[in-house]
Amino acid sequence: MGTISERTRKNGSKSYTAQIRLKQKGEVVHTEAQTFDRKTVAKAWLKKRETELAEPGALERLKAKDPILADVIDEYISTSLKAMGKTKAQCLRLIKKHPIAAKRSSTIASPDISGFAKDMKNGWLPEGEEDVFEAAAGTGEVRQPQTVGNYMSHLGSVFAIARPMWGYPLDKSAFDDAVTVTSRLGIVSRSQERDRRPTIAELDKLLGFFAERKLRAPQSSPMGKMILFAIFSARRQEEITVIRWDDYEPEHDRYLVRNMKHPGQKIGNDVWCTLLPEARAIIESMPKTAAEIFPYNPGTISRNFTDACKMLGIEDLHFHDLRHDGISRLFELGWDIPRVSTVSAHRSWTSLKRYTHIRQIGDKYAGWTWRPA
Repeated sequence: MGTISERTRKNGSKSYTAQIRLKQKGEVVHTEAQTFDRKTVAKAWLKKRETELAEPGALERLKAKDPILADVIDEYISTSLKAMGKTKAQCLRLIKKHPIAAKRSSTIASPDISGFAKDMKNGWLPEGEEDVFEAAAGTGEVRQPQTVGNYMSHLGSVFAIARPMWGYPLDKSAFDDAVTVTSRLGIVSRSQERDRRPTIAELDKLLGFFAERKLRAPQSSPMGKMILFAIFSARRQEEITVIRWDDYEPEHDRYLVRNMKHPGQKIGNDVWCTLLPEARAIIESMPKTAAEIFPYNPGTISRNFTDACKMLGIEDLHFHDLRHDGISRLFELGWDIPRVSTVSAHRSWTSLKRYTHIRQIGDKYAGWTWRPA
């Protein structure tokens, strides 16, 4: 019999882990588990999986090293010693719900993988569970090729190690062929670099809007300060919200960002960043009411910013564009790549080469009304 255990996450939401342990002669011969956001879904999976494993020859098929893709994904997740990011975990969970995940490893060919990519492009979501996956996967509408490319990248990680690690017959060359086909058809593509920067007029509108909101609702989050800090620190919203007072060293003109975003290292990537005078002024204006300097939810910051842009008629401006603007400004001041990287915390200078075309033109924010001092 399977069991379902309930766990409360840090954000207060519930998760339900359904686990199956099969014994023969007192010894465990097979175990597997999946975690769901709803107990009813966990029960349904448990019932379905128990029925499948009760079929004649089910255990023998598992032992034959030709598992279904969903089981390979489970083993990939459980075996990986690297901490898995939230986005990758959500992508793999969704892939496990797609029909391709029910196929035996040896039967998955390039057309199956290409078909999966096409389904993702067309907004596929598992029937009856749209509300569970919609936030992570999109609204069910047509997805951008870059988004589909992310799903293929995470699936490719599984294909890359399945045969050499466990001997499972997942064909890496079939996956590579599918990538070639879907790329040429425009179904997948790499993420495109954005060059959008806010204008002074747009920032005036945003900061004026949030200043008025703060007067009307003093308890609201200081969005104006976070917008300015994003520009003058070149920080991502997720990074802004984790900076702690204990990690702030104004005497050394620096602060520490813990677990900074990095494609190959999710945990332990702590980076000291150079503190610019404007960013220091903003930090010094914040009350010491929590361990974090900006104790706010990054998702709420993004949503507040996006909603304000819509209300003010500001088109195609993302909160992340503020970081791009802050980095561009430093090059406009005549800074070189090594010096800029101490502020932006780019580990690879290659990522900063896209800015080298920027000419030194002075300070965009010289004499600006909203400039922190």
